[in-house]
Amino acid sequence: MATTAGPTEHTLDVPGARLHYETSGTGPLLVLVGAPMGSRGFATITPLLAEHFTVVTYDPRGILRSTAEDPDAEVTLDLLADDVHHLLAALGSEPAYVFGNSGGASVALSLLTRYPEQVRALVAHEAPLIELLPESEQLHAALEKVCAAYVGEGRNEGLKMYAALTGVERFSRPPGGGRHEVTDLESFTPPDDVRAILDRFFLHILRPTAFYRPDLPALRAASGRIVVAGGTASEGQLSHRSAAALAGELGTTLVDFPGDHTGFQGEPEPFTRLLHQVLTGAA
Repeated sequence: MATTAGPTEHTLDVPGARLHYETSGTGPLLVLVGAPMGSRGFATITPLLAEHFTVVTYDPRGILRSTAEDPDAEVTLDLLADDVHHLLAALGSEPAYVFGNSGGASVALSLLTRYPEQVRALVAHEAPLIELLPESEQLHAALEKVCAAYVGEGRNEGLKMYAALTGVERFSRPPGGGRHEVTDLESFTPPDDVRAILDRFFLHILRPTAFYRPDLPALRAASGRIVVAGGTASEGQLSHRSAAALAGELGTTLVDFPGDHTGFQGEPEPFTRLLHQVLTGAA
């Protein structure tokens, strides 16, 4: 297997923020989008994908090395998508491959509808689109209670309620960990940074990414190919059900990738193989 050099770090000024991003490899452009996950969350698959693509990862505004001029300002899905738009514009004029996970999949769907000329193909992996589910009104109220508990009753209570609602008990897996070996964000990130990421997520990112109602006619009309993805180990969980609902709305088949909601961390090799195949149309 070929080896690739480590990532090169960059910054980009965008309206209201400075984004920190990394590039690795050579070949067609592929951007990995997370929310709240930043570059470190994709560390297991970036070097594998860099054998085939120029891989771009970044920290969303207000997360880790990316700063926001006003950390308390409202965050919208359009704003997060515009950040990716500015990033892609700075990297060139050719349309890019895009992989979005969780809230990042919501961001990537918004990017495709707002800037379709920038997206060559999109894999949307388990976007938490509760507005597409039949019990959306109840889920909307439940997520509001989760956010209120996080602020009023503390992180532990908020996380416990979030896990019960979504089925996602942890935010990440350890590098090289097996399906049942689950840890938390501290596998990739120091504890102080974990707390800051969680605060940013529950206060500013969870609502816009989960309450997003995608523009289905625009997605159906987009020239860029859309692959809607789930996880083999997350069937029945909230984000897997919303991914299935999105696939149904778009009249396409849900593609289940190895592992759970963050299967690329626990099963990076098979996940990367399938991602390469579906992005390039080989599967």
